[in-house]
Amino acid sequence: MDRYAKWKQRELLVILFYAVAFYAYALRISLRLSHDHYLKLRGLAPGWLIPSRRNDVSDAQWRNFRGNLPILSFVFAVFTVIANGSRSLFKLKAKGMTILWLFLSLVYLTYLHGACVIFILSIATANFLLVKVFARKKFFPFMLWAFNLFFLLCNRIYEGYSFSIFGPQFEYLDNFRGTFRWHICFNFVVLRMISFGYDYHWGQLDSHFDLEKHVTRCSLCKLGKTCYVVRQEKDIASDSSCSFSLYLCYLVYAPLYLAGPIISFNAFASQLDVPQNTHSVKDVARYGLRWLFSFLLMELMTQFFYYNAFVISGLWRELSPVEIFIIGYGVLNFMWLKFLLLWRYFRFWSLVNGIETVENMPNCINNCYSLETFWKTWHASFNRWLIRYMYIPLGGSRRKFLNVWVVFTFVAVWHDLEWKLLSWAWLTCLFFMPEMLLKSASNAIKVQSAFGEFLLRELKALSGAVTITCLMMANLAGYVIGPSGLSLFVSSFLSKEGLPVLGGVFFSFYVGTKLMFHIKDLRSGVHRPR
Repeated sequence: MDRYAKWKQRELLVILFYAVAFYAYALRISLRLSHDHYLKLRGLAPGWLIPSRRNDVSDAQWRNFRGNLPILSFVFAVFTVIANGSRSLFKLKAKGMTILWLFLSLVYLTYLHGACVIFILSIATANFLLVKVFARKKFFPFMLWAFNLFFLLCNRIYEGYSFSIFGPQFEYLDNFRGTFRWHICFNFVVLRMISFGYDYHWGQLDSHFDLEKHVTRCSLCKLGKTCYVVRQEKDIASDSSCSFSLYLCYLVYAPLYLAGPIISFNAFASQLDVPQNTHSVKDVARYGLRWLFSFLLMELMTQFFYYNAFVISGLWRELSPVEIFIIGYGVLNFMWLKFLLLWRYFRFWSLVNGIETVENMPNCINNCYSLETFWKTWHASFNRWLIRYMYIPLGGSRRKFLNVWVVFTFVAVWHDLEWKLLSWAWLTCLFFMPEMLLKSASNAIKVQSAFGEFLLRELKALSGAVTITCLMMANLAGYVIGPSGLSLFVSSFLSKEGLPVLGGVFFSFYVGTKLMFHIKDLRSGVHRPR
């Protein structure tokens, strides 16, 4: 083992000691803040896991999911028994499963949206006709995007419309709008309609996908299994069996309807005939148990640390800079765990029924030191959708500095029509520019010595610390405190009291980035004796 490798091992021990001390301090401050201020916080409810403590349910999305989990799990169980039982009993293939899942999903949608299912089916039908009629035209992509962006914006502006616009005789239908706003869920339907349109359009052209070459490179395909890439590149949409019922089934497939993960039309349709074989029954069961463990972890977290309640109540504005940092950092970890639980629940439901999707959040939020890695591993299925249907058609890496702005602006508008989301998108793009330039420069550097490798590693660690700081600011501005709150957040750290805290935060992120380097090295076997 050379001297540099030994030095890195000693460095790892020091970093681990610092990490333990950092988290011990952050947890102690978090407990004290939650204990001292819980009477002033909004959104706390009695806890069930630890009855003596309050539970932070101030986040509306988490509160709704958690509150509806019993009935959602009942629907999960009933639909799964009916679908898998029918598949096994009647030997149903693609056509039979399409009809069955379409029927079950429409029942589900009727419960969620009531009479508003009419709006969903009407727009979906219009999109299907547009694709079938114009898919062979050169200007088809423009028409597809214009149609879907038009309804994406109109749905939000008019808040799902009112039946009274069609005449007073239909006004009574507004009394049967279901339990969930349809135009919120329709954002995902828009992504599926665009996916169907592009897959059908490309299906009319010659495929450039080299299956044999892919199989030689893919570790999963070598084992005789079918990976997501192969499913996605199958020309299902060009087949004459690409029916309206299959298209509708894809749009409203119950397990993925509410929150995803997002799956392409080809990947979905290819699994109706032959269910996924990537994950065994044992793997799927283990996946469900891991979700249950994560749920219990969330319950413990929200009963001891009231991070989100501090933001909802506005009480974070009265705290010291170091306390503001800890609350902000805690909120981002809460958001990560919340989305992990939502996405993995619906992915588990889909896996049990034979449809595999891309895993969102394959990495922990605390193991990302670049914007590119963060985005790829946060909403991973959406990232793949954006690359396939937006980034590459716009020119890909040839125009990456322009495409980044277009893609992230669309992501903000797709989420909601709010200035704070646009500020998140444009801040992210602004921070992305130097990272892309530095990445290009570092890839061009050829390190010849151990000292050169050490120097490059240090520069990357400093760059990672800057990136994490920027990521924290952008996500807090876009999803938590808004642009006005961000200005107060930043000013608190630029004060006389806040500058030493800012230095400590930056150093902690630097140390954290180096820890991520060591984790990457250990996974690749770099630290093993030579």
